[in-house]
Amino acid sequence: MAGRYEDDHMGYDEAHDGYNQPEQSRNPYWGETYQESDYGGVDSAASHNAAGYFDDRYDYQRDDTQYEQYQDNGYGYQSSYADDYDGYDERYESDQRRFGEFDGMHDNGEPGSYNYSRSPSQASFGAGASNVSSKFPIDYSGDLLSSSRMREPYPAWASDANVPISKEEIEDVFLDLTAKFGFQRDSMRNMYDHLMTLLDSRASRKTPIQALISLHADYIGGENANYRKWYFAAGLELDGKKTTSAADGARSKKKKKSRNVEASETEVSQELGEEDTPELMEERWRSRMRTMLPHDRVRQLALYLLCWGEANQVRFMPECLCFIFKCTDDYYESLSSEAGEPVEEYSFLNHIITPLYQYLRDQGYEIRDGVYVRRERDHDKTIGYDDCNQLFWYHEGLQRIVLSDKKTRLIDFSPSERYLQFKDVDWKKSFFKTYKETRSWSHLVVNFNRIWILHLTMFWFYTAANSPTLIVGSKYEQQVNQSPPKAKQMSMIGFGGAVATLIQILATIIEWAFVPRRWPGAQKLSIRLLILIAILALNVAPGIKIFFFPGPKKLDYYLSMGHVSTAVQTFLLFVLVPSSKLFTNPFKKSTGRVGAVETFTAAFPPLHGNNVIFSKLFWAIVFGAKFGESYVFLTLSFKDPIRYISIMNVDSCRGDRLLGTILCRHQPHILLGLMMFTDLIFFFLDTYLWYVLVNTVFSVLRSFFIGSTIWTPWRNIFVRLPKRIYSKVLATTDMEIKYKPKVLISQVWNAVVISMYREHLLGIEHVQKLLYHQVPSEVYGKRTLRAPTFFVAQGDNWLRSDFYPKYSEAERRISFFAQSLSTPIPAPMPVDNMPTFTVLIPHYSEKVLFSLREIIREDDHYSRLTMLDYLKQLHPHEWACFVEDTKALANESPSPENSSSSGNDARDKVDDIPFYCIGFKSSAPEYTLRTRIWASLRSQTLYRTVSGFMNYSRALKLLYRVENPEITELFRDRPDALDRQLERMARRKFRMVIAMQRYAKFSSEEMENAEFLLRAYPDLQIAYLDEDPPTEDGEPSIYSCLIDGHSEILENGSRSPKFRIRLSGNPILGDGKSDNQNHALIFHRGEYIQLVDANQDNYLEECLKIRSVLAEFEEIGPESDNPYDANADGKEKPSQPVAILGAREYIFSENTGVLGDIAAGKEQTFGTLFARTLAQLGGKLHYGHPDFLNGIFMTTRGGVSKAQKGLHLNEDIFAGMNAVMRGGRIKHCEYYQCGKGRDLGFGSILNFITKIGTGMGEQMLSREYYYLGTQLPLDRFLSFFYAHPGFHLNNIFIMLSVQLFLVTLLNLGALKHETISCHYNRHVPITDPLYPTGCANTNALEDWVYRCVISIVFVFIMSFIPLTVQDLLERDPWVAFQRLAKHVLSFSAFFEVFVCQVYSNAVQQNLALGGARYIGTGRGFATARIPFGVLYARFAGPSIYFGIRLLLILLFATCTIWQGVLVWFWITVLGLTISPFLYNPHQFAWSDFFIDYRDFVRWLFRGHSRAHASSWIAYCRLSRVRTTGYKRKTIGDPSDQMRGDVPRAPIQNILFSEVLGPLFLVAASLIPYLFINAQTGVLSERNDNERIEATDSLVRLLIVTVAPIAINMGMLAAIFAMSCLMGPLLNLCCKSSGRILAGVAHVVAIVSLVISFEGMFLLEHFNFKRCLTGAIAAAALHTFIIKLITTLALTREMKTSQASRAFWTGQWYSLGRHSVTQPAREFLCKVTEMSMFAADFMLGHFLLFLMLPIIAIPRVDMLHSSMLFWLQPSRQIRAPVYSMKQSKLRQRRVVRWVAIYFLMLVVFLGLIVAPAVAGKYIPSSVFSLFEDLAGFHLLQPNGQDRNNTNGTQQTGTGMVGYTGAGFQTSTLSSGSTATSGGKIRLF
Repeated sequence: MAGRYEDDHMGYDEAHDGYNQPEQSRNPYWGETYQESDYGGVDSAASHNAAGYFDDRYDYQRDDTQYEQYQDNGYGYQSSYADDYDGYDERYESDQRRFGEFDGMHDNGEPGSYNYSRSPSQASFGAGASNVSSKFPIDYSGDLLSSSRMREPYPAWASDANVPISKEEIEDVFLDLTAKFGFQRDSMRNMYDHLMTLLDSRASRKTPIQALISLHADYIGGENANYRKWYFAAGLELDGKKTTSAADGARSKKKKKSRNVEASETEVSQELGEEDTPELMEERWRSRMRTMLPHDRVRQLALYLLCWGEANQVRFMPECLCFIFKCTDDYYESLSSEAGEPVEEYSFLNHIITPLYQYLRDQGYEIRDGVYVRRERDHDKTIGYDDCNQLFWYHEGLQRIVLSDKKTRLIDFSPSERYLQFKDVDWKKSFFKTYKETRSWSHLVVNFNRIWILHLTMFWFYTAANSPTLIVGSKYEQQVNQSPPKAKQMSMIGFGGAVATLIQILATIIEWAFVPRRWPGAQKLSIRLLILIAILALNVAPGIKIFFFPGPKKLDYYLSMGHVSTAVQTFLLFVLVPSSKLFTNPFKKSTGRVGAVETFTAAFPPLHGNNVIFSKLFWAIVFGAKFGESYVFLTLSFKDPIRYISIMNVDSCRGDRLLGTILCRHQPHILLGLMMFTDLIFFFLDTYLWYVLVNTVFSVLRSFFIGSTIWTPWRNIFVRLPKRIYSKVLATTDMEIKYKPKVLISQVWNAVVISMYREHLLGIEHVQKLLYHQVPSEVYGKRTLRAPTFFVAQGDNWLRSDFYPKYSEAERRISFFAQSLSTPIPAPMPVDNMPTFTVLIPHYSEKVLFSLREIIREDDHYSRLTMLDYLKQLHPHEWACFVEDTKALANESPSPENSSSSGNDARDKVDDIPFYCIGFKSSAPEYTLRTRIWASLRSQTLYRTVSGFMNYSRALKLLYRVENPEITELFRDRPDALDRQLERMARRKFRMVIAMQRYAKFSSEEMENAEFLLRAYPDLQIAYLDEDPPTEDGEPSIYSCLIDGHSEILENGSRSPKFRIRLSGNPILGDGKSDNQNHALIFHRGEYIQLVDANQDNYLEECLKIRSVLAEFEEIGPESDNPYDANADGKEKPSQPVAILGAREYIFSENTGVLGDIAAGKEQTFGTLFARTLAQLGGKLHYGHPDFLNGIFMTTRGGVSKAQKGLHLNEDIFAGMNAVMRGGRIKHCEYYQCGKGRDLGFGSILNFITKIGTGMGEQMLSREYYYLGTQLPLDRFLSFFYAHPGFHLNNIFIMLSVQLFLVTLLNLGALKHETISCHYNRHVPITDPLYPTGCANTNALEDWVYRCVISIVFVFIMSFIPLTVQDLLERDPWVAFQRLAKHVLSFSAFFEVFVCQVYSNAVQQNLALGGARYIGTGRGFATARIPFGVLYARFAGPSIYFGIRLLLILLFATCTIWQGVLVWFWITVLGLTISPFLYNPHQFAWSDFFIDYRDFVRWLFRGHSRAHASSWIAYCRLSRVRTTGYKRKTIGDPSDQMRGDVPRAPIQNILFSEVLGPLFLVAASLIPYLFINAQTGVLSERNDNERIEATDSLVRLLIVTVAPIAINMGMLAAIFAMSCLMGPLLNLCCKSSGRILAGVAHVVAIVSLVISFEGMFLLEHFNFKRCLTGAIAAAALHTFIIKLITTLALTREMKTSQASRAFWTGQWYSLGRHSVTQPAREFLCKVTEMSMFAADFMLGHFLLFLMLPIIAIPRVDMLHSSMLFWLQPSRQIRAPVYSMKQSKLRQRRVVRWVAIYFLMLVVFLGLIVAPAVAGKYIPSSVFSLFEDLAGFHLLQPNGQDRNNTNGTQQTGTGMVGYTGAGFQTSTLSSGSTATSGGKIRLF
């Protein structure tokens, strides 16, 4: 077969070469590398194996043939892979024998028989498209291979005699434009192919003239064309109508006009006059477009594409590109028809694009010595892509474009003259910031003001209605329980309107700062502000009158009713109306024009049909349930705590000697404020809780409606599967019925089954059961098809698994395929009529193909498992299939004769060991390559992605052949020619481009793997960046290149690029991915683009649905109407185009352990369960993968992503927001899914979460959020908010609620500790007396604590509900239950808490300090142990410090107000502290644990005398840099600011986050500490008449906090003097002197910290609870002092650690001029470092001691590994193998460090237990020393009687002579009303 293929192929090449010659000779612009063979030439067809199926991903026979082609064509390529494929013909012959029983069925072409064949293309072989008239008659006579139409790359266009313009004429247009504008030749050839592919794609389903007109309408002149929208929005319909002088005169008259949208519209309307209305202008536009000649349409399309193809970064600025196109088009129309001298190549790039590129580049970088150096600018100082682009939105912006003389405006020239002036434009004087992305939380006030109004105002309404106690004030009596006057209570509710107005006013003022007034699109905020002030007065005035100037009751009552009515109306107004639409004039006559802001930021596609009702109903249910539940559960339950706290009296407190009683007397009110604030946070959390619940319910209902769940058995998904394949996969409506449906169905089904067999998902026994078989029929000599019993048997019981391994990948794929076909699917069109599309894969450094070493050896010395071993355990059945396949290939399968011999069986098993261990027995390359491929296809590699998505090619060839059986008849004797024709059709409809930017700089291994991809898939295209050496000006030339497997191999082994297009400079100006996509975007082909990441997968059965998927864009049907024809009524608008189509993802990395499964579950939940409803709600955006994009829509509106560095870190979602704002619809596809890998290890998952969190922080700063938040209708806004920023804000609120709740517990615990609790019975009336009289009813407050804990628990449980529901919908319930049980038993709650904190911290840190950057997450299997020190350094800042602080507070709360529900908070706090270690592989292995302890201690102390990257000091310096930033200059280098550095945050942000935040924590912990030491209730008469005086508790705290710092400063001063005086001398005799001095200082810091804690214990008289509050307050104060020094006293950090080392060694001379200033700075650094080191030393040891109970469990490592990896004990990871020397060394180290560990444990326990035990034995004389020390009372008295209650003595209404509120039953003179019954006032 191979030889026959070669002969045919050589003949084909000869004919093809002859075809190419005339084209090249006629066209001098076509370079040598551009050959038509790129489209139809050197083709590598899939192997035509005996079984007639397209095989799986690595088609060895196909590759072998391809390599022979290269040799025959003279490429002379030699590779180590070249011989790897020699043995695979035998493999396929073996497969032929295996499936011999249905082999012969492919040779019979008679109707009704099983014929695996296809008909010829309707465009290529004569029949026109199904919706188009016939193009030419079918001609089956003669040799069709010699016909030019067989090799025509654009058959739908070029083969039609009725084309309006031939491809040769189109080519002439490109040549003409290139000659006149100086476009690059390669760019011209690229864009020519791009346009012709588009025309061919459209003409395959429309007539050629319709194809051209519709394409022109989409790009230039149609209603949805971006160019047309810009043309009218910018007011260019008048451009060029007036002379320059007249224009100047008109401008001078309007020089002082207001710069806003309305003024601009008014001016244009005035210029239009009465006759030239906007409607007339649009009609003229349509008329001009309608009468345009085909040549002119092509010229405009070609010109636009040529401009776009060379635009580089300008492609991110669509309206700028529109302006460039208009200038070029105007210039071209002014030229004479006579051909002049061609313009020099690169002229357009150099004169038009490069100046813009250089301006954009210089905003973020400066070049020094050829190196890009990052400018230290934040976003508000950087004029980015959007700022530049928005200059072109308005005519006023175009007037700002001036030439280099700073006076002449470009707009003053006539339109035809502007192009030539472009090279002289001074862009620096033209651009300015149009929106300031200031790093501030204020953006949240502006963008989400309706969220705050909705919640804060409702909370005010609820709380005001249920806080009568606070309105009554000090006159309230508990036993009377009087109510305030109704007027006052209602008026208090009415103040909610003022709350809403104040929020709106604040948002307006802040918006003023973000949107510069000089931008024409800025709104009129001054008028809005004045109206808001008036509304505020209207909402405040009635309340002021009622409260301060009370009048007649009835008047006040009516006034209060009006007050409430006004408040409600104000509330509804601000909630329902977006702020941008507030106070607009509804009666103003419309000018008929749509402003630029509305066109480009508010053209939201409206919802249609049931989606409108669904959206409003959805949010009505969410907020109806939320407000009802919040009122009952939060507001009503808070009524009693308000009552009891308001009457609580602690005036008996002694306070502090310095502060007096000012704080302690208000402790109940402080507690009430904290509780109310906590309740408010819960009020916000409830909304997201109900959103998730309602979303889940509606998603479930929709899954039942569309049939995507397994709980719809009435759909009979398996029984009806064959019929559905026929009706939904095959384009049967357009087929001429010549064959029985069973014949066609069997070919598709068998191909799917065989593909799974080739992928080793199915064994041979399963394949036999699943295939259609050919069997003898009842008619003699005939054969018929027998369907597999699978369809009927599986239909009876969907849990049955006789046909494939249970719960296997094959079962999942077949089940989803069957299930998906039961859902509504658009009818497919014939392959020849379908549009062309491209799969685009960005690649940076992701693994292409694993090497043998990587899969059979451990990653590093911390790993205990090879990748291959792990994969074998994850996929045992697939490995078994692979081994059987390999053995068959190696001819080592046991023969039937000796299969019964036991001796032979034993020998065979021994011989088979290598196969089962490593997959091969022979080390020949063809066998090792198979193992490498098997492993790569089960990991997250680029090879898996490419091989998966190349299934599109296989699917198209399969469908084309099945639906066109005549083609087999035509090529019956030429199977190789058939294969080439199929390849040609697949290539015509599908392209794959990898944006492999680093390809030119690949290592030899990477290059070899990339070359393997190209040879395995010759049609694969790789776009990469190439670089020429620097020119004289010092900058290298950068090129965007494209190669494929057909590209010629040069002598140096590299491939000659098909296109090599020069760029203006380095295109990677952003975070990388978006720039990489942008440079490769010009190489995409067709109408649609599928964006795919390099860790995805696809399957043949899913690729069969591609025609239906593309039909979702609603552009497939023929359009008989001219898009330029006027509508019947003149008002009807065309429907908004579908911009993005989202698809499901299957996370194939699930079940790889608890962490991988959690990450997979989150992706599944968001990508499937929530995406289903988001698409209906209109809230779905673009998330990158595997979404399909409307290529024309997206590329004319800025591209597939945005690319400003940092700001657009999450680049994909910005494209989605851009599409929605510009009128594009976003849909979701339920019946199609791709595979997707997710992060697997703790570190990589948290890196990904950090990247997403910081990216969300950047999103909140962006203008897109501003436009969406201030312009979307309410229901659409809520859908957008809760699906995107709401999730992250909810995480912030969760962690804030946890922290705030524990701070509240700290204050409540202190209050309860110092007061006497009441005997509280919640079942008696609230007016019953409380005993003992004078008590504090803190027990009632504990009920509130219980409800709060339950609320937080529910919020966390919500994270499990969506995933469980999703599993129940689509999987076996038992599998769903098992998965949930595994999560619970694997302590996933700990991980969920930790993830929530990391999300929250990432967003907060980014909004405060910035630092968003791309983080390479790593997608390998996480089986290696990470050292303790590395984990500690990574997660101490985000979570561990936070967790330890909460742990101390929770410990105090446990000691004072213990409740059982606090167990959940212990889970939360432990999750924040130990999660990094709990999920670390082999963390609790005994020997490794103590070796790790040794490494941790070494990590702490190293790096002082010699630089060490992995050390505590390096971690400390790195954490400090976020505040200080790096120095711009350093010794010996021109600059130390590299392109990856993060600029220093603004000082106000640093002060807010690093000073004010810690200061709040100081106050929150100091107040309860002072109160618990205030001696509340201590009376002299009850304490032996002792004199009771306030103590100096504040001074005590300051001494304990400052003393360690002072000791450290003294020690450091002495060491600094010693190092300066003797350091150089000591270094001569003792190289480690610096290390010794550093060690001494650090040990002293530890000791001083211990002494300070013990001093606090002593001064608190060994009262543990009070000491604990002191430790909490001291830690907060200590942190505040350190941050204060770091923020206000430290200058920028050096990148090197020279200064740090010089402090210990005295070698300051090495710092040059910095030796003068650095010592003082370094001294302050060391002061902070000593305190931090001591804390980290203690905290690290505490965490290690916390793990002791776990490591003491026998076989805990096995249990822990089972928990992490979900492996059975029989498949446990083996212990590492060490040499004898290594084993002895490890053993000695373990023994040594075990002793040290337990010694430190004893010391730690002794420091806590010993003082408490020994305290009673300390003589009183020691305590008396501190009772009056230097005038300070530092010792806190202990054991005092603080019971100041009166037992059961009656007070209040029961007291003799009582005349209070309860004495009267009528209204009191104070205005309050009392209830009947005598009740008690506590004091």
